[in-house]
Amino acid sequence: MLLGTALVCPVLPARAAEGAGSAPFAAAVAVAAADDPVLAEWYGAREYRPLWTGPADAERRAALLAALDGAALHGLPVARYDAGALRAAFAAAVTEGDRGRLELRMTRAFLDFARDLKSGVLEPEQADAGIHRVVNRPDPLHLLAGIEGAAPERVLRDLPPDAPEYARLVKEKLSLEAVIAAGGWGAPVGAEALEPGESGAAVVRLRDRLVAMGYLNRSATAVYDRAIQSAVQRFQIDHGLNADGVAGPSTIAEIDVAPEERVKSVVVAMERLRWMHDTVRGARHIWVNQPDFTARIVDHGKVTFQTRAVIGKNVPDQRSPEFSDEMDHMVINPSWGVPRSIIVKEYLPLLQQNPNAVSHLQVIDRNGRVVPRGAVNFASYSARSFPFGLRQPPSDGNALGKVKFMFPNPYNIYLHDTPAKELFDHEVRAYSHGCIRLADPFDFAYALLAAQSADPKGLFQTHLDSDRETVVKFDEKLPVHLVYFTAWPTAKGEMTYRRDIYGRDARIFEALVEAGVALRGVQG
Repeated sequence: MLLGTALVCPVLPARAAEGAGSAPFAAAVAVAAADDPVLAEWYGAREYRPLWTGPADAERRAALLAALDGAALHGLPVARYDAGALRAAFAAAVTEGDRGRLELRMTRAFLDFARDLKSGVLEPEQADAGIHRVVNRPDPLHLLAGIEGAAPERVLRDLPPDAPEYARLVKEKLSLEAVIAAGGWGAPVGAEALEPGESGAAVVRLRDRLVAMGYLNRSATAVYDRAIQSAVQRFQIDHGLNADGVAGPSTIAEIDVAPEERVKSVVVAMERLRWMHDTVRGARHIWVNQPDFTARIVDHGKVTFQTRAVIGKNVPDQRSPEFSDEMDHMVINPSWGVPRSIIVKEYLPLLQQNPNAVSHLQVIDRNGRVVPRGAVNFASYSARSFPFGLRQPPSDGNALGKVKFMFPNPYNIYLHDTPAKELFDHEVRAYSHGCIRLADPFDFAYALLAAQSADPKGLFQTHLDSDRETVVKFDEKLPVHLVYFTAWPTAKGEMTYRRDIYGRDARIFEALVEAGVALRGVQG
C-alpha cells in the first residue's frame, strides 16, 4: 500500500504493523544495529519494541518527518536524514525485515538530525585551527528517552539553540533566499568610489542597490544627494565601516556583495551558535566579536559598555583565537613577559646582531632574575636553545599599556591597554600578535570594578599612581567570549554584517558544503 502524497503520515502495510516486536522484526533491527553498540543495547533492553514503525508511533513518526522537512531551513545537510527517502521507504515496506531496517533508518536519521541541529554539523577545530570550542554532543540515550515521551513535537522544537539571535538568523536566511530567487539586489555599483554631489550611471546603480536592500526609499534621482548620503551612512553603520556617508572603495565593495555571499555568512553564524549551545554566556559577560573589532560588556542582554578593539594580524600564529573563559583579575601597571614565539622570531636575531638592541627589554633567567646583557653571548644560541626570557617593566611605553585583563588560558590571550592609540582610528584593526587591545581600557576597568566598589575610578587611580605592578582580583569571575560572527543581529533584531578578516567563515562554509549542506541558488 503506497502513500497518497509526501505530506501524508506514512502508514505501514497492515500485516507488517501487526507484527510489532515480532521475531523477524527484532532480527532485522538487531542486524541493522550491530555496528552501533549503543543502539544495539538500547533496542535489546526494550525487547525490540519499535519507536517509529509501530501502530502507536504515528504521532512521533509524523513529528520527526515534519521536522526533517525543515532541515534546510537551518542550513543542515538534508541528504543525511532525507525525509523524502524515508517516506519512500515506508511506502515500499512489505516484510517485517523491511520494517526492522526502516526502524533503524528512522532512529539514525533522528539522532543525526538532533545532533546536528543542537550542537552543529562540524567539529570546530577541524574546520579552522583557531577555533577552540569543545562541543558537548547530546547523549543519544537522552535524545531517545526524550523523543519517546508524550510530546515529540516539543522535543524536536526545542533542539535548536535557544539564543534569540538564532531565530533572527533563520529569518534572515529565509529573507535572503527570497531575494536570491527574485534575482538579487540588481547590478553592482561597479565604481571605485563615489562622493556626494556626483551624478551619472554609477550613482543610479548605487541608488538602485540601496533601494533594493531597504536603505533608501524609491527615487528617480541620478545625483548623489543627501538622501543617498544618509542611506550610505546607515549601510556603513550596519557593516562596520566608517560612517561618513561617502561611498569609498571599502563601502562600495561591501555594497556590491551579493545576497548569495551574505546567506553564507548567516548559515555559518547559525553553525557557530550551535557549537555554543551549552556555553553559558552569563547574565554579565564580555563579548569580543573579532570581525567587528569591538569589546562589549553585556548585562542581562543589554550592552552597558563598548570600546573599539585591535585583534591579531591576519598571518599564521598571530590570528586571535576563538574560545570562552572566565576573567578573574586585572593587572595595573603590568610588566610584559614577551611570548617565546616573539622572542625567537623577532628579537633574538636583533640581539645577535647588536646585544644592546631592544634596550627597553630586560633579559631574565628561568627564575625571573635580570641578567646583564654583557653576560650573554646571544650569537651562541639558536631559537631552540636560547635559555632566557625578555621582559618589559611597567612604563608609559609598555607594550601592554597601563592595565591588562586576565582570564588565564592555554593560548596566553588577554585584553589590554596599548600605547599605539593611533591604530584605533583604522577601519580594519588587525595588528596585534593575538591579544585584544582596547581603545578605552581605563573606562573598561571602571565598568568592571563598579560591581565591587563604590568608587571604581578612585580605586583604579590609586593603584595606577603607585607605579607598582598590582593585581586586583574580581569578587566574581566574569565570562569572556572571544567570538567571530560576520553576520549578527542587534538587540533590536536588525542584521549587521562584517568582513571575513581571517577567512574563517569561508573555510567553515566550505566544510559545511563538503558535509552535504546545499543552499538554494548558492554555489559552494
